[in-house]
Amino acid sequence: MSTVHEIAARLPRPVELRTYLRALAVLDDTIADDPRFCCHIFDTAWGPDEEVALMENGSGDDFSVIFTPAGVLIRGFDHESAMSPYGTDDEQVWPGVIDEVPGALRSLLHQSAFCDEGIDAPRVTACLWRETGDTAWRTGSAITFPPGSEDPDGSDFLFRVLADRSPEAVQSYFEDYYERPVPLDAIRHVLAGLPLTPALAAALNPAVFSDAALLLRIADHPEVASYLACDGEFDIVRTDPIEAITLPNSLPVEPIAGCNAGGTHYLCGPAVPGGFRPVLYTDSEGGASLIAESLAEALTLAIVLPSWHDALADIRPPAPNSDYLDDHPDHSVVRNHLLAALRLPPATERDVLVRLRAAAARTVPDGFLPGVLGEEDASFQPMFEPFAETL
Repeated sequence: MSTVHEIAARLPRPVELRTYLRALAVLDDTIADDPRFCCHIFDTAWGPDEEVALMENGSGDDFSVIFTPAGVLIRGFDHESAMSPYGTDDEQVWPGVIDEVPGALRSLLHQSAFCDEGIDAPRVTACLWRETGDTAWRTGSAITFPPGSEDPDGSDFLFRVLADRSPEAVQSYFEDYYERPVPLDAIRHVLAGLPLTPALAAALNPAVFSDAALLLRIADHPEVASYLACDGEFDIVRTDPIEAITLPNSLPVEPIAGCNAGGTHYLCGPAVPGGFRPVLYTDSEGGASLIAESLAEALTLAIVLPSWHDALADIRPPAPNSDYLDDHPDHSVVRNHLLAALRLPPATERDVLVRLRAAAARTVPDGFLPGVLGEEDASFQPMFEPFAETL
């Protein structure tokens, strides 16, 4: 028999558990086709000085992990458990499950999110807690579990993903839930606390971050399209370049967007389901550069660093965005809103500058410096001018 007592021995310290639960929420939000149906979320503003990780599987089972200055409370509910308040004669919590929860944490059980209308008891079949300064997780010490079940309180089923936090276990969990492969390297990256990049997001869910899906989301969000067309210099309506181009590496090019100054963005290479194409930019003065390894990265660049053109010239960070920020002090708020609308992961100026420079450095050696179709000796000039300072 596996019960909450065994789970308590396998949980990490609260600070490690919090980091892990935040990573689970990031993974779930990225893997899910529709973020409204994620089973894991992390709310950093649950209440005054409270954060919460929530899991709801859509079948009537859920758990919450509430972080407070007084400690951490873990509440789980298995709707099929014989220990459910709905399965007892008096519709009360099973004896011993919450009787020993300390007063500083006990009120958390009675928050409205964990109580159903028509029943005078919190929705709980398994409970653990750890007060601030404590050295171990606690559970009810005098619980008499009903016979006939290997998982009487549902804790093994509910908290398995908390007890086994290995990348392989997390991969198996999400593959079982979403019924499709999930790359282990991406799981490891996020669980290690490293920032999610557009490339990793695309690996976790190729369909959601495909070129077609991103363009559709832009069309569905007029405020995103408006920002990209103006400040972002990435107008998806302008797909007629001044002149046709060809690449030394013979990859096909597809105009995907234009800018107010007459420049054009191209997707390079054949469109392949589940594949991603680098983005090339040509300006109206004969300059060209790769700017991103995918459309997702190019859109992130346009949103986070509207003055990215300066970063390809001899202008040192943090100068590229300083003038823009003077005129748009709310840019960080706007940036986060636009990235969320496109389901792109958060990014900083430093993140996009590093990716921009890495992509730009490939322009000439990898055959992405274009020429004008049908004209010999009409090559563009590389826009990237490397500089020595460390970002």
